[in-house]
Amino acid sequence: MSAPVRALVLTLGLALVTGLLTSPAHAADAESIRLFDSELGKRATALLERAVKHIEQTGEKGAADFSRQAAFVDRDLYAYAVRMDGRFLASGGSSAALIGDNVLDYTDVEGKAFFREMIELAKAKGGGQVEYRWFNPADSRGEPKVTMFRKVGEIVVAVGFYPPRATPVQARALLKDAVKAMKADVKGALAQFQRLDGRFVHDDLYVFVIDMADGRFLAHGATPTLVGSNGFEVRDPNGKPIVTEMVRLAAKKGEGELDYSWLNPMTGKVERKHSYFRAVDGKLVGVGYFQR
Repeated sequence: MSAPVRALVLTLGLALVTGLLTSPAHAADAESIRLFDSELGKRATALLERAVKHIEQTGEKGAADFSRQAAFVDRDLYAYAVRMDGRFLASGGSSAALIGDNVLDYTDVEGKAFFREMIELAKAKGGGQVEYRWFNPADSRGEPKVTMFRKVGEIVVAVGFYPPRATPVQARALLKDAVKAMKADVKGALAQFQRLDGRFVHDDLYVFVIDMADGRFLAHGATPTLVGSNGFEVRDPNGKPIVTEMVRLAAKKGEGELDYSWLNPMTGKVERKHSYFRAVDGKLVGVGYFQR
């Protein structure tokens, strides 16, 4: 088994078994993790910096401004503040209902006391991130949410966001565009698929290409180090030979779909993925979306 493939399988296995959160440091080290480099991540970071600066200048009394000033709301993002003793001070979003409450023992839909974890991390490290499941007004359900926070005196300033998730429609549309690009210019298309700032990478949506004859990865928009490695050796954490099954289906029908487990580049976690793929001149071109 080649080194890139071993590294990927190990990463997938560890993430599945431990269920550990991916810290900003890990995100920087793993080239497949793009959460904080995404447009949404940058917006959240900028809003957090603005909110932190405001508390540094105004103290605890300035936290109330998070609930009433547009400067601390950026479309679907908002700043909020919690005292180190657990008292919820202010929020520009749906969590405003918690103002005045002690939230140390408040839990998410899975029973996680994420405010307590946030405060403990702030006390130990001065800041960081937590992940939990929060009600998402966009689809009326508890969705994974990531919150970045910083300690300013006795105040924890935070901004949270829902990691972007592509839809089946978007995945099929991107595959259609990728197949068209491959038919027009193979070399140019493969190069474009690798560009993180290009039109074929959108948050957790990206293109991968495999040589159907020998299983080699020719392109992978989330993990470029896979290029050149033998995809036939890849197994997901459940032991499924992902590439082998895709190639078998594509060789038989010219196209197909497959469910498996894979590392989501936006959350850093192993999640269920559904991929669509097509055979194009001996090459398998695929695009998948991560299931909620």
